[in-house]
Amino acid sequence: MNRSSNDGLSYWMQTADLPSFAPLTGSAQADAAVIGSGIVGLSTAWELARAGLRVVVLEADRLAGGVTGHTTGKLTALHTAVYDTLRTEHSEDVARRYAASQSASLRHVFDVAAELGIDCELEERPAYTYGRDPDGVAALRAEAGAARAAGLNASFVTATGLPFPVAGAVKVEDQAQFHPLKYLRGLAASIVAFGGSIHEHTRVTTLDHGDPCRLTTDSGAAVSARHIVVATHHPVFDHALLAARLTQHRDLVIAGPLPAGLDPQGVYITEEGGKRSVRTAPLDDGGRLLIVTGEAFAPGEGEDTEAGYARLQAWTEQHFPGFTVTHRWAAQDNSVTDTLPLIGRLPGGGKNVYVATGFAGWGMTGGVLAGTILASLVSGEEDPWGGLYDPARLGSALRSAPELLKAQWDTGKHFVKDRLDALGDGTDGPVGSLRPGEGTVVRLGGKPCAVHRDDRGGLHAVSAVCTHLGCLVAFNNAERTWECPCHGSRFGIDGGILQGPALEPLEQLDPGEL
Repeated sequence: MNRSSNDGLSYWMQTADLPSFAPLTGSAQADAAVIGSGIVGLSTAWELARAGLRVVVLEADRLAGGVTGHTTGKLTALHTAVYDTLRTEHSEDVARRYAASQSASLRHVFDVAAELGIDCELEERPAYTYGRDPDGVAALRAEAGAARAAGLNASFVTATGLPFPVAGAVKVEDQAQFHPLKYLRGLAASIVAFGGSIHEHTRVTTLDHGDPCRLTTDSGAAVSARHIVVATHHPVFDHALLAARLTQHRDLVIAGPLPAGLDPQGVYITEEGGKRSVRTAPLDDGGRLLIVTGEAFAPGEGEDTEAGYARLQAWTEQHFPGFTVTHRWAAQDNSVTDTLPLIGRLPGGGKNVYVATGFAGWGMTGGVLAGTILASLVSGEEDPWGGLYDPARLGSALRSAPELLKAQWDTGKHFVKDRLDALGDGTDGPVGSLRPGEGTVVRLGGKPCAVHRDDRGGLHAVSAVCTHLGCLVAFNNAERTWECPCHGSRFGIDGGILQGPALEPLEQLDPGEL
């Protein structure tokens, strides 16, 4: 697969025409400060600004340039096989409340878009969870029954709009898809119109609890606010170690014009074959853009991402003849060991610090839901969903203890084993054998060193020790980034932070010492 000018740039980022906002300088005061400008951050900020609160949004990079800017933009309450899991591992009531809350969030997008006049390519489509393996039909039937019992307009079907046969599928009517960044562009404009402020390239590095709380940025600017919302995907300032309940995954995405007559007229997903997600989006010329996601992997595991892209492209070309890739990017998300996202007060963060995370790849409805829940809590109102997503919940966390222990075993394994590998003889390979575009972890003065050779043959070296909790990073050969396998932090070749929870860049080293 050839690298193109759109490599790594999501279609949403390329076509949203987002405004720019100046970094924060000096000091500011607000009723609420929101850290992060993805769909959670801007949804929460908009709800609060609309309610009359003074709101400041602080974004470390570009507006909506993190997880939200790399999503697939599905709006659905059908989340693969979540309902059979919820009623089995929790209760029928939990499954019903989950379905009701996710469905309400989907409709809320329609209401907000209509209220603000946002043209965000919002289209109603049925959603499908499908399977091609006959052995999986019983599970699909069970999920259809569980989703229907939870209140969704769900059914088991054997015919879909896909250009290939399936063994069966769960179908839910009245779901949707949209251009997520055009929607957030509308929210951002409304936040400013309500008197709120947004600041890009403003990384928050410290949070001091109190009344008011105080945030300090990497430039020395500061914000005092009574309420703080941590909307950073993976939570920074995680005093309660919510990270112990989160597992990371990353998905590859390719997109290109859809040949005429092949629009499947729905949003689709299967967990088979490393995951495959399919949807389309409208193009300016009246055609459709096909967006296919899959090849899920854990960041920092040393996955050959170029090979993953090749497999994804081959699958798409096989099933959609004439398809050509024009964009490719990757999306990252995290999942909670007991299935339910974490939305509410941050445990150990004081009474006025809030968090939302763990959407398991369904952050569009989940992010809008988080905005309504957090705005209610900040305003002193009751959680409209009765604490279903409360990060401090204990019962479900105890029930998910095996998954929790496995997640922590994986983290501990990387912390110890990767360090031994990097410091022993079995390193990833000598620097001299690195070809242009490759990276590896070696020893430099007895310390783990992450080395990359660029396309011109030059070497770049940074510390291989993640600044979050000290695990060793690994190289992503498609995105040319360093990724932490423990908590998903991602860094550029120069060590700069691309994705948290790390708050400090990797230390730059002298490649001349190699």
